Amino acid sequence: MFQDALKRLKRAAARNSLYFSTWFLNRLPYSIVRSLTDVLVAIGFRLTLRQRTIARESLQIAFGSSKDPREVDQIIRMCFENFGRGMIELIYFMEHPQMIRERVFFEGKHFLDEAFKEQKGVIVVSAHFGNFPLMLLRCVQEGYKTHAIIRPARDEAIEKHFLKQRQKFGLNTIYSHPRRKCVETSLRVLRNNELLFIPLDQNFGSKGGVFVDFFGQKAATATGPVVFALRTQAPVVPMFIVRGKDDTHKIIVEPALKLDEKEDDQEAILANTAKITSTIERYVRKYPQEWGWMHRRWKSRPSDDQPSND
Repeated sequence: MFQDALKRLKRAAARNSLYFSTWFLNRLPYSIVRSLTDVLVAIGFRLTLRQRTIARESLQIAFGSSKDPREVDQIIRMCFENFGRGMIELIYFMEHPQMIRERVFFEGKHFLDEAFKEQKGVIVVSAHFGNFPLMLLRCVQEGYKTHAIIRPARDEAIEKHFLKQRQKFGLNTIYSHPRRKCVETSLRVLRNNELLFIPLDQNFGSKGGVFVDFFGQKAATATGPVVFALRTQAPVVPMFIVRGKDDTHKIIVEPALKLDEKEDDQEAILANTAKITSTIERYVRKYPQEWGWMHRRWKSRPSDDQPSND
C-alpha cells in the first residue's frame, strides 16, 4: 500500500513538473532555453543513477570488451544529453512549429515519395533513436498523413496531455493495445495510402513476437511491420533521425527494403524481422549516442519452442 502511494506521488510530481516546464519554457526566447537546457541536462544526468547503470549493462551486452571504459562513459553521457535536449526541444518546438522546418532536414526524401507511388501505404520502420518525435512532426509538415504506433505512458493524465499535443499538431496515434484494434486501424491506414510509423527496437516480451539477433544476442522483437507488409504489399522504408553538431537534425530515408520470400509465412516473418533489426543495429552501431541504452532490450529470453533466427 505504501509502495502504491509512493508511486502515485512520484507520478504526480513528474506530471506537474512537465506541466510547469511546458508553461515556463514556451514563454522564453529560444536562446535562453538552450542555455537552460545545458543546466537541466547536467542536473538530470546526476539524478538518473539507475538508468545509467542499465545503460552501462546494455552497452556491455552489445559491445563487450570492444569499447574501453572511456568510450562507454562518453556514449552514456551523450545518450543522456541527447535525450534531455530532445525532450526540451520537443516541448518548445511543438509550440513554435516553424523551428521544426528550420532545424529538421531530409536526406533521401525521394525514396519515401517513390514508395507512396505504389498506392499501398508506406510502413516506416525505425527505432527510439534520435529525436524521433521531431521526425514524425516534420513528416506531418511535409503533408504526409502520419500515424504512429506507440505504447501509452503509464500515467493516464500525462498520456492524455501527450495525445492532445499530438492531435493539435496533426500526428495520429495508434495505441499498441488492444492489439486487435491496433491491427485493424493500421491496415486501414495502409489501404488509404498513408504513412504508418513502427519503432521496432524495444523488448517485446516472450509472447507473440520472435527472437532475432541484435548485436549478436537474441532479442524479443515484434513482427508487426512484416505481417502488415505481407498482408498489404506496402513497402517497408527505414527512416532515422540524427542530431548534428549545431543541434539541427537530419532525417535519413533509405530505399524500401526488399523483403525475402519464403515458402512458409512464419519463415518469411522471422527472416524479414531479422532484416529490419539488422538495419536498426547498423544505425545504432554508427550513432550509438542516439539510441536509448537505458532500455533493457535483451530482458526476455527465448524458450526452446520459440521461433528464432538461428
